[in-house]
Amino acid sequence: MTVTDLVPYEDALATYDPVMGLEVHVELGTKTKMFCGCSTELGAEPNSQTCPTCLGMPGSLPVVNAIGVESAIKIGLALNCEIAEWCRFARKNYFYPDMPKNFQTSQYDEPIAFDGYLDVQLEDGEIFRVQIERAHMEEDTGKSLHVGGATGRIHGASHSLLDYNRAGIPLIEIVTKPIEGAGARAPEVAKAYVAELRELIKALGVSEARMEQGQMRCDVNLSLRPNGTETFGTRSETKNVNSLRSVERAARYEIQRHAAVLNSGAKVVQETRHFHEEDGSTTAGRIKDNAEDYRYFPEPDLVPVAPARDWVEELRKGLPELPRVRRNRLREEWGVSEFDMQSILNAGAVDLIVATTAAGAPSDQARKWWMGELARQSNETGVALDELAITPAQVARVTELVASGDLNDKLARQVIEGVLAGEGDPDAVVEKRGLKVVSDEGALGAAVDEAIAANAAVADKIRGGKVAAAGALVGAVMKATRGQADAARVRELILEKLGSEG
Repeated sequence: MTVTDLVPYEDALATYDPVMGLEVHVELGTKTKMFCGCSTELGAEPNSQTCPTCLGMPGSLPVVNAIGVESAIKIGLALNCEIAEWCRFARKNYFYPDMPKNFQTSQYDEPIAFDGYLDVQLEDGEIFRVQIERAHMEEDTGKSLHVGGATGRIHGASHSLLDYNRAGIPLIEIVTKPIEGAGARAPEVAKAYVAELRELIKALGVSEARMEQGQMRCDVNLSLRPNGTETFGTRSETKNVNSLRSVERAARYEIQRHAAVLNSGAKVVQETRHFHEEDGSTTAGRIKDNAEDYRYFPEPDLVPVAPARDWVEELRKGLPELPRVRRNRLREEWGVSEFDMQSILNAGAVDLIVATTAAGAPSDQARKWWMGELARQSNETGVALDELAITPAQVARVTELVASGDLNDKLARQVIEGVLAGEGDPDAVVEKRGLKVVSDEGALGAAVDEAIAANAAVADKIRGGKVAAAGALVGAVMKATRGQADAARVRELILEKLGSEG
């Protein structure tokens, strides 16, 4: 099936009701792996961060990472889940080359957290409650690099290389209950849920949740049922979707694809799917029918986890202000609309603006620069806003220089450009580039006199009462001073010299 075979989205929703299930894997930011002491640091040489335990060597014994358990409990509490008084790890048995033990240590019927919910806000302000089935602890697999093919996938590759550095890194898998009732907004709900979950994870400090780096990834399960019916349809599972936009696109595509299959009289195949960023399509992976059996059984080498109730309550009391509560507070403090706050959130600028304000900038100026010039720089360079080579403190200093009259907006943009180029902090860039506003009255007066002399016709219009014509002379002075004059003061001087009143 090609993209052109899809049923138009509105037509699909006129006939069918989508049901979703979202499985999100979060890579915890612990220093060591879930069941051994190997480092989790990114970027090391392949297979240099391994040991007999994470490689599944006979006789090696795992030990549970205490910070991993604590992080799982924090996530469960923030998701309004019940925290198990007693739970166990299990072996999930299946063969895949990047899983050296031939089983994954996970949790099956006894997760550490269960029966929760997360309220998410849609773009028009509507709140949609997503019910959480469970959040459980497990370990990541290694990484396969398929070489020789055109797509980077195993199909068509001549050989594969395996890096086990990632094998054993702690994961929390968060599984929703079936999401019903979203209708045509199902893709939007999916995106909003993953976005809110990402902000929550970051607020808890348990992971950086960078989707582009694989620290958080989503499996989108989707099925359709005829409108007015209750029985779920056959689902597909689009694996490892790694951006908010892609989560939305994957759900939308699968709704259209399922509708096309059902309209043709065929049956939807229960299978995994691969998502393709370039056109938003999905393609078949492997068949995944209900008879699949992972032969779960309790992990014999690990003792059960039994979090003490007083410890759980201590962690509950220590939870930070949760993202939606914080956003509502900041929105009121900043005096911005729901729409503007959503734009700030989408840009990933909330924490940057908060930090810039904490460094001394007025909140409106902090928003102006992060959502204006710096957002433009981010878009043009493809570098995430929070990875630009400028700190909130440096942005705050730029706003201070503008407020003091040492810079105007044009010069401030040049200062930011210099900081991003590695020329130093704002004051150093101002000094090196000679960017201060010309405030010397004598120099300004001379520049104004030259502009008047060179534009006699315009000057006559101003003398005749056409004050609006002063803009042309202001522009001439600004050009002569390379944009370093105070435009407001220049206008005042022009009107004073030509005997007009603004």
